[in-house]
This record gives sequence, C-alpha cells and structure tokens, in this order.
Amino acid sequence: MKRIISIVFGLVFSFAGVLHFKNEENFRRIVPSYLPFKKTAVLVTGVIECVFGILLLIKQPTNGLKNAITAFLLAVFPANIYMARKKLPLGDKPLSPWALYLRLPMQFLLISIIRKL
Repeated sequence: MKRIISIVFGLVFSFAGVLHFKNEENFRRIVPSYLPFKKTAVLVTGVIECVFGILLLIKQPTNGLKNAITAFLLAVFPANIYMARKKLPLGDKPLSPWALYLRLPMQFLLISIIRKL
C-alpha cells in the first residue's frame, strides 16, 4: 500500500511541477507580494516538485526525501495562505473561499501521509 501511495504522490508532484512551467503566470499570482523574484520562485518550485515526483515514482522515499518534502511543503505554505486570504484563483476559474481555506489543513495531511511512507 505504501508503494501505491508513493506512486500516486509521485504523479501528483510531477503533474504539479509541470504545471509550474505550463501556467507560470497563474502560479506567479499566488507568490506573496513581499517576496522578490516571483517568476524564479515559481520555476524553482516547479523543478523541485518534478524532482520529488520522479524520486517518489522510482523508489520508496528515504527519511531524507521525506524531510525534504516536508520542508518544501512548509516553505510554500505561505503562498497557500496568501492565496486564501486574497481569494486568488490558481487558474481561470476562482475557487470558493471554503475551498481555498480547506487547502491549508490539507497540506498538513499531505505532510502526515508523506512522513508515514
């Protein structure tokens, strides 16, 4: 079961990473206004997500990878808060305020699942 979850997460991270390049402008909008180099931040996080995705697809995560993914998810958490507070859409269709705020605890659920792999 852990291997299946790892593969699913690998696909999710890979897909999200590719979207950072495909829809870079959309992702740039959710980078908090106080951060510089928004485009660079989006592209770097996209690369990181792709790397995590590939690693999760090819092998069971080590403690080092779990720690790196946890640190990454905590590092990008302010963008999710910013997105919810400003009611920003990630794509063309805006999410309801409930959906935006529901994404916040979901990030910690994701961390919890990753830690148990």
